[in-house]
Amino acid sequence: MADQSGRILVNTGDGKGKTTAALGVALRAVGQGMRVLMVQFLKGNWSTGEIKAIQRLEPEMTAVRMGKGFTWEHDNLDEDRAAALAAWEYSRQALASGQYDVVILDEINYAIHYGFLDAAAVVAALKARPPQVHVILTGNHAHRDIIALADTVTDMQMVKHAFREGTRAVRGIEY
Repeated sequence: MADQSGRILVNTGDGKGKTTAALGVALRAVGQGMRVLMVQFLKGNWSTGEIKAIQRLEPEMTAVRMGKGFTWEHDNLDEDRAAALAAWEYSRQALASGQYDVVILDEINYAIHYGFLDAAAVVAALKARPPQVHVILTGNHAHRDIIALADTVTDMQMVKHAFREGTRAVRGIEY
């Protein structure tokens, strides 16, 4: 029988695919009868393909968007900080509840990097979660303490990206 203890996975780096990889694990988990929660820390309420797909998977998978958009799109850092703290409190309670088999903390690494969240508090909550709960943390600039705690860390490197050539985001590929 396979080991059922919860894993901590980190998808970081400047390359595309951090959230996409987490969603691949989520799809696999739902297929195995597991309950999945994705909390989005920075992404706002714009319509994305992943949110539309997750809505089709409810109640096995749930997505909660708590961000106000990417921080580089506006200048209200106090609003960003408050949104990140609210998302963290929601996530911390969800982790502790044991209600979900997999919890995706989408873009949390950015929230920690920008100083909106305390890395030590995140590490403490990860350590305190029920032992069977898997957690995936996404976003560039993963904190060294998160990396040290993780079971698996993937550093996605950008080799080439159409965005750098002036190509706009493509529906179904980037969103």
